[in-house]
Amino acid sequence: MASALRSAMLRRVGVPISRPTTVRSMSSHGDDHIDKQEVVDRVVDVVKSFPKVDPSKVTPDVHFRKDLGLDSLDNVEIVMALEEEFKLEIPDKEADKIDSCNLAIEYIYNHPMAS
Repeated sequence: MASALRSAMLRRVGVPISRPTTVRSMSSHGDDHIDKQEVVDRVVDVVKSFPKVDPSKVTPDVHFRKDLGLDSLDNVEIVMALEEEFKLEIPDKEADKIDSCNLAIEYIYNHPMAS
């Protein structure tokens, strides 16, 4: 139910929710954890695709409010788009802390269920 609600809300605000096809390599130890550069690229792409964002201003270090002028609702919508992109749920307590691409990248990269 939560996934359907998120998808509906993201479509309503105009955030694309389709995932690009990616190929992840696996190490010889069977670790299929997502590659950090892939996380960086996908987070930056999600933020660039947000309707209120000038894509030319988005870098891995960009702060959502200070650098992009986004408000708290925009921040929530970006986090929801990131949840959809990486097929994971970010608890509200953690989501409230994600206010930049860098924090999103670190959280997602360190999340064991990110895909």
